[in-house]
Amino acid sequence: MNGESRVALISGGASGIGRATAVRLAEAGWRVLIGQFPGDPHDGGETLRLVTGAGGEGAVAALDVASTPSVDAFAAEALARWGRIDGVMAGAGILRRAPFESMTDERWDEMLQVDLHGVMRLARAALPHLTAGASIVAISSIAGGVYGWQEHAHYATAKAGLIGLIRSLAVELGPRGIRANAVIPGLIESPQSLDDVNSLGPEGLKAAGDYIPWGRVGRPEEVASVIAFLLSHEAAYVSGQAITVDGALTVAMRD
Repeated sequence: MNGESRVALISGGASGIGRATAVRLAEAGWRVLIGQFPGDPHDGGETLRLVTGAGGEGAVAALDVASTPSVDAFAAEALARWGRIDGVMAGAGILRRAPFESMTDERWDEMLQVDLHGVMRLARAALPHLTAGASIVAISSIAGGVYGWQEHAHYATAKAGLIGLIRSLAVELGPRGIRANAVIPGLIESPQSLDDVNSLGPEGLKAAGDYIPWGRVGRPEEVASVIAFLLSHEAAYVSGQAITVDGALTVAMRD
């Protein structure tokens, strides 16, 4: 399989880790279809400009991972453009602070529809077109993937459930030569983590550098490099794993 012809679907590609992954894959010769949620204030077009600047080929397409028709149309767009799908990077997600005592069914369902069910929909839409050597990578979080997080039980539940989904796909799809892995980012400077209403915000991220052994929070590009490896043939025998990228945060004992 020629690396220059490989095609990846990227949800959450308008910013953060998704954007960085699109650029990293473009540098490696992949063609990328960048998912753009219609309500996202970030611009998938800017991601495409970076992809093109890296010498790659790509396109932006509307994508709402909470909608099966939208996800199916997204996969069909890649097939119509390039005739194949070789990789899936499920990175679309939302983050909403919500104390459990006041959690509503609507808030709970909205979170899982995007952060967990959205991964299922994207993998399911791509699956009929994946052949041996293809790879699925989904983005979990240290919240749920490793730790609990107060006032974010719905988010942590979705991110923990995602790991179970990936492990099961690795077992079920392994006989077909299709791999599935999860990446667990630690504290990464991105639009989501910079949100001081629903996440740590700029000051919280700055303070985190004091207790992360690496001395700082991570950058989206550092996570994207791991994702690109997992999507590549270099990771041909890596499947069913949840790989943490966190500057040793989750293995450090706090003073």
